[in-house]
Amino acid sequence: MKRDYRRRFVRWLPAVLFACSAAGMAAARETEGFADWYGYYVYPIVVGILGRICGVLSISVVEIGLYFFTFAGIWYIISHIRQMGKLLWTVACFLSVLLFLYVFNCGINYSRTPFSAVSGLEIQESSEEELYNLCSYLTDRVIETYEELERREGLGAEAGSAEDRWPSLILGEEPLTWKEAWQLGEEGVKAMENLGESWPSLSGFYPRPKPVGLSRILSVQQLSGIYSPFTAEANFNRQMTPYNIPHTICHELSHLKGFMREDEANFIGYLACILADSLEYRYSGYLMGWIYATNALYEADREAYFELAGRLPERVNRALAANNRFWDQYEGKIAEAATQANDAYLKINQQEDGVKSYGRVVDLMLAYYRFSL
Repeated sequence: MKRDYRRRFVRWLPAVLFACSAAGMAAARETEGFADWYGYYVYPIVVGILGRICGVLSISVVEIGLYFFTFAGIWYIISHIRQMGKLLWTVACFLSVLLFLYVFNCGINYSRTPFSAVSGLEIQESSEEELYNLCSYLTDRVIETYEELERREGLGAEAGSAEDRWPSLILGEEPLTWKEAWQLGEEGVKAMENLGESWPSLSGFYPRPKPVGLSRILSVQQLSGIYSPFTAEANFNRQMTPYNIPHTICHELSHLKGFMREDEANFIGYLACILADSLEYRYSGYLMGWIYATNALYEADREAYFELAGRLPERVNRALAANNRFWDQYEGKIAEAATQANDAYLKINQQEDGVKSYGRVVDLMLAYYRFSL
């Protein structure tokens, strides 16, 4: 009798998981307050447990899982091609587990109260003058942090020591090694923990972010990083021009606090970096913020844009140019398909502007700039 009960349960397991996933998404979208309740009281426990388990390994668990399940799946399909019923049931089980993990580790959070509302920042229409003032401020901060990094780089060279190699790495144009990227991730955890002291919704445990070993997988999709809801990991592309990496790390870590919207994750990453103790992180935050803000300025006043861009040190401009060359080499049908898929994914999750929502980070930056004056 017990055996029959177990067989029926196993047989209906995919349907049960699909139903639970659908119920979770429906509750998040239709029941007021459910997503916030889940995000504050349940999700941190789930991510804390899963993040600590997967954090035991320094390599990306989801990356290894991708390779394993790809080859295992091919083998399983070939070896069970004549057992269509069993094959379809196994596929249904696998997909239902992935969907369940996605919904309860990610999907529900798309319906949470936005960080902008939780933080108390007031987003409002801004004049071109306010935008220019922000861009000018960021230009000054980029120059200031760059000069300090260059000074430290010179001191390290004079001392003949390799201990303080980070200025050279973050100012450089060459990709970091896996070990260098892994070490840089530790400062990202500190930056987010530091931010959590001022913004309680960002406080708590953070797993160490992990560079993707075969980062080309992300590069061909033109992705700088990715949050894995299946393993509660923040993964990032180590092939990028190095100044991108600290900001990307903090961006991906913000998703582990349930803030899934890309515009807000970009802003949280910016905020974590500019308030970090690490000079390398502050440089990354200010430079990435400069890129977001001056892109908006370029559309509004190109003359003002070129004036500010002309103030940047030559080495910074070389790094910006190297970054453009890096992403340009991966443009093509795969990148276009990945962008379209990402656009559809964002719209499904109630980000109606799709990939265009990334530009909204400037509104948040302006709100924080007004707040901090």
